[in-house]
Amino acid sequence: MLLAFAAMMTMGVQAMPDIQRAEPLCWWTGMKTQLTLMLQGSDLADAKVEIHMLDKNGVPEKGKAKGLVVVGQHNADSENYLFVDLKVKKAGTYRISCTKNGRTAYWDYQILDRVQTGQRESFSSKDVIYLIMSDRFVDGDEGNNDTPDTREKSDKNNVHGRFGGDIEGILSQLDHILDLGATAIWPTPMLGDDEAEWSYHGYACSDYYHIDPRYGSNEMYRELVQKMHEKGLKMIMDMVPNHCGAAHWWMKDQPYKDWINWFDDFTNTCNAFSANYDINASQYDRKLSNRGWFDRPMPDMNLENPDLLKYFQQWAIWWIEYAQLDGLRVDTYPYIEKQPAADWLKAIRNEYPWINIVGECWTRPASNVAYWQAGVGNKDGFDSNLPTVMDFPVEEAIRQALENDGEGWGNGLTRVYDAVAQDYLYADVNKLLLFVGNHDMDRFADVVKDADPRRVKLGNVMLATMRGIPQVFYGDEYGMRSSDRSLGHSTLRMPLPMPDKLTTEMKDMYDFQRTLFQWRKKEPVIHTGRTMHFITRDNTYAYFRYNDDCAVFVYLNASEQPRTIPTKTYEEILDRYNPVGQDLFSGETYDLSGEKPIEVAPLTALIIKLNKKDETSAAATKPGAAGKRL
Repeated sequence: MLLAFAAMMTMGVQAMPDIQRAEPLCWWTGMKTQLTLMLQGSDLADAKVEIHMLDKNGVPEKGKAKGLVVVGQHNADSENYLFVDLKVKKAGTYRISCTKNGRTAYWDYQILDRVQTGQRESFSSKDVIYLIMSDRFVDGDEGNNDTPDTREKSDKNNVHGRFGGDIEGILSQLDHILDLGATAIWPTPMLGDDEAEWSYHGYACSDYYHIDPRYGSNEMYRELVQKMHEKGLKMIMDMVPNHCGAAHWWMKDQPYKDWINWFDDFTNTCNAFSANYDINASQYDRKLSNRGWFDRPMPDMNLENPDLLKYFQQWAIWWIEYAQLDGLRVDTYPYIEKQPAADWLKAIRNEYPWINIVGECWTRPASNVAYWQAGVGNKDGFDSNLPTVMDFPVEEAIRQALENDGEGWGNGLTRVYDAVAQDYLYADVNKLLLFVGNHDMDRFADVVKDADPRRVKLGNVMLATMRGIPQVFYGDEYGMRSSDRSLGHSTLRMPLPMPDKLTTEMKDMYDFQRTLFQWRKKEPVIHTGRTMHFITRDNTYAYFRYNDDCAVFVYLNASEQPRTIPTKTYEEILDRYNPVGQDLFSGETYDLSGEKPIEVAPLTALIIKLNKKDETSAAATKPGAAGKRL
């Protein structure tokens, strides 16, 4: 907190130093990352920096502080910034003084004892992630919908405006999220976004260190994470290092001339992610891909500036430590300068080796997505340090498979088979974020043929049983649809329906998905098992998720006719397991040995758990063995 300023500068008097901000807001002992404090105010260049520790009464102790030591400092292009390198040795409150021209400005800074230095469990294929559009989800406190220090006011009659979703709204739905079977929450960005309009999405940050007051406060956000942890839920923070918002406070006075990627005229990114690895790509396309602006109100950040890179590294680490986050999601990952982005992630994972981070790499085919996953062994030697990537190729295949009747060569569920067949390209298929819808694409129930709930259910069966980490978009548990697709994506981001507004069809969809995701939590073979799948040309898809102990057989019939399961086709894997098991939904027992045909109704799925054969069952199934198959 700022304690004092020097006397106001008057005409003809030398400029005075003034500190208005110090970021990160605080720091901790025991961190691997060396602290570089960015001081912002006025006339700070070349100021002499000294630090004194404050005693319990807030009085500076004599002599320079030994628990927080200046090891270096440097100016920026703007005289209103100063970067100070600090060595942290001891927790406490310290007074930082900046002296210039006989005048001194002060800032009190806190070093805290680190709460947890060991590893904790990040999100993984054991989890189901629940994606929330923060402003639209639930308005839990109407009193913070409009605040004096934010420009855009709430207007629930404007589909492109703010609706008032907030931290209290998320808190009110934690039990609902748990009941569904989700185990982690990913809210869209909740940091300050002070654009005059269209700011509800949160992706044009105006303050990287403060929660937007229309959601709550930093303290409320930290309490939300704590309450989530008490219920066994994990928190994933959505981060946007590629661009800030035009309303960010530093846009009026940037530290460096190259803090932002500038062009003579407004220049969009070309969205050519392939330029990062295309051996035929021009330097022009490479530059435009990483330096072009995402949109007019979203200036493109230049992470090749070492102080900006350090700023973003500390920013991510600060939020993980401050709020005890369980993971990160990175927006528009391939838009960032390639090597600095990898260095940003390396610093985060050096501090938190256990943490999982998923990047939005919205591209296809799988070879293009796989390039961005850590450890994939790219030919050019590049390693992104990004553990998890979003599986856009399978998302597209599932949608295309269910948007029509699937007739024609290569259509229907064959598309899904072909997409999963590309798994060999990835470093770790269990670190693929699998989804059928999110906040940036039409609702899943909007795109399936005839908005048929049976098709929606088929998509969710794949979401719950395939390899990777499933992500559910809020409202999709009810088969929610956009209010008016002609008005764009704002209408798919409407508030979560409350219990008194649910139709019979919505309740049925919820019960189906609740059964599915609650079951998934208890099946390790779904979390980490291998996959064996079988191709057909009749708009069905069969696959096994299996390990040495058991298997889960999934059969999907996306056709509009009943289909008979070709059980003999699966002998190579069925021979390892007892072929008798119960379907998850009907509870009916099925024998996959092939003795009796099994017919599956149109637009339905079977999920059957098969246990490992024991000696008795193995003997009983040998040719000539007495008795019936078990």
